[in-house]
Amino acid sequence: MPRERISLKTNAEIMLMREAGLITAAALAEVRKAIKPGVSTLELDAIAEKTIISHGAKSNFKLVPGYSHTICVSINDEVVHGIPKADRIIQAGDIVSVDCGAQTPNGWNADAAFSVVVPGGDPEVVQRREALSKVCEDSLWAGIAKLASATRLNEVGRAVEGSIRTSGRYGILQDYIGHGVGRSMHEDPAVFNYQTRDLGPVIENGLVIAIEPMITQGSQAVRILADNWTVSTKDGADGAHWEHTVAKHADGVWVLTAEDGGVEGLKPYGVTPIKPKL
Repeated sequence: MPRERISLKTNAEIMLMREAGLITAAALAEVRKAIKPGVSTLELDAIAEKTIISHGAKSNFKLVPGYSHTICVSINDEVVHGIPKADRIIQAGDIVSVDCGAQTPNGWNADAAFSVVVPGGDPEVVQRREALSKVCEDSLWAGIAKLASATRLNEVGRAVEGSIRTSGRYGILQDYIGHGVGRSMHEDPAVFNYQTRDLGPVIENGLVIAIEPMITQGSQAVRILADNWTVSTKDGADGAHWEHTVAKHADGVWVLTAEDGGVEGLKPYGVTPIKPKL
């Protein structure tokens, strides 16, 4: 990818993006607290919207042409891009993936996602779904940790895939990947969740990307449902989705959408996130 297509951020701009990251994290935290049996996905959307607005920001998902909600909520075999609906009711034992982003008044963006299994339901199903979510989350942190030392971007994708493959037989979505973040929620470069033949662009200080593995319990094959948004597995297997917006700067990495900057998530990898100097 040509270098000029990748927007590198100054430390001061990364600090401004941190504001968008913390607002996104706050919205996801409020949604996570509200996830329980009997709650509709549209109710979760309203909670995220209220939280983002209360911080003086706006939903960047609503800036995507054709999309009119603040979050995506995907349940069980829906991996990503699930549309919030009043009649989509969460059940005990469901695995729920929530994706959200915020844009601050000064025009900076952030993007993050998590998966969680609702307590209750069949214990065997719950255990399997919790394992799926953990594999996906662990692969996210493996990718973030690699970004701290990598010289080419696809080293991140190799680390994500490697983490998943050592955990078992899981499908990794091929057509849905991470991306750059900045003045727009989606920028160059593409951030793959698997090893590619091309090593990808050279990693330079000021790179800000969203790393977001999306995996399934079965085949990687997916289909788009009739709403033209929701991505579901063809074989009906469960899916999981985790994401953080991460900055690479001269002194290391900083996870902009993690409240602690990524301290706990990176600890198992021996990496300490560092706030950029101004």
